[in-house]
Amino acid sequence: MKIEERFDYNGWNNCIKMSDGDVELVATTDVGPRIIRFGHIGERNLFGENKKDLGKVGGDQWRIYGGHRFWHGPEASPRCYFPDNQPVAYEMQGSTLKLTQGIETTTGMQKQIEVSLNQNHARVLHRIINHNLWDIGLAPWALTVMNLGGRAIIPQEPYQSWEERLTPVRPLVLWGYTDMSDPRWIWSKKYIQLRQDPGSSTRQKLGILNKLGWMAYCLDGQVFIKRFDYDPCCEYTDYGVNTEIYTDPGILEMETLGRYGKVRAGASVEHLEEWHLHKAEAGSDDDSIDKNILTLL
Repeated sequence: MKIEERFDYNGWNNCIKMSDGDVELVATTDVGPRIIRFGHIGERNLFGENKKDLGKVGGDQWRIYGGHRFWHGPEASPRCYFPDNQPVAYEMQGSTLKLTQGIETTTGMQKQIEVSLNQNHARVLHRIINHNLWDIGLAPWALTVMNLGGRAIIPQEPYQSWEERLTPVRPLVLWGYTDMSDPRWIWSKKYIQLRQDPGSSTRQKLGILNKLGWMAYCLDGQVFIKRFDYDPCCEYTDYGVNTEIYTDPGILEMETLGRYGKVRAGASVEHLEEWHLHKAEAGSDDDSIDKNILTLL
């Protein structure tokens, strides 16, 4: 793996670029912790970028920036929206880049992201440290803004007939603004899909308990896959979900959540994602996804 420090990316002069000869990843250190780029070398960024925020630093206003960020759930304002506009410390631990945010002045929390890259595969470990003198209830929450015009895919539980099973298999959670008749949704027996449409005018979101542990995003012949663990012994937030997708005219977010619980004073909690990037085409029908994406898992 090749590592380039003080890499200039869209106005941030102190980024870290990691590459394995095929895929590259760019993390900011002027703001963050945040991974702003993930894509094949010389090709488009699979992560979305908010053009008006690029290169900005400092200030008290929260900015979405784009790329991959790290929150603590459940969602609440102002708690989640602590501005990550200040520089982060970084160090290389072998082939792993460790990014450390300063302690959040409003929450007493500190976020870290550790990332390594090898053969089109990134291992992204998220850690929250509780610097308060009291326990805090939270869930580590990893959110990735994807580039415009693609399609998110979440697997359904394996289909079973009424004769085979009478009990439910998982929760499906909707927000007040979720419209299941919106044409951006594609509902099928095996998959739930959501298209990002810059021409749309509304927001959409849903959450599920994803026991299969993966989700994908397809865009222009590339497939980005997130993998993560499901623990049946854990409590999850938002009515018990560990996977959420959100879209509006400007973005689509692929979100995973770790277990919800008390983080004791001075202790920490972690959440791991595994990222994979492939060149592949997949239609929106079940057979095409089975053939072109399931084989990549």
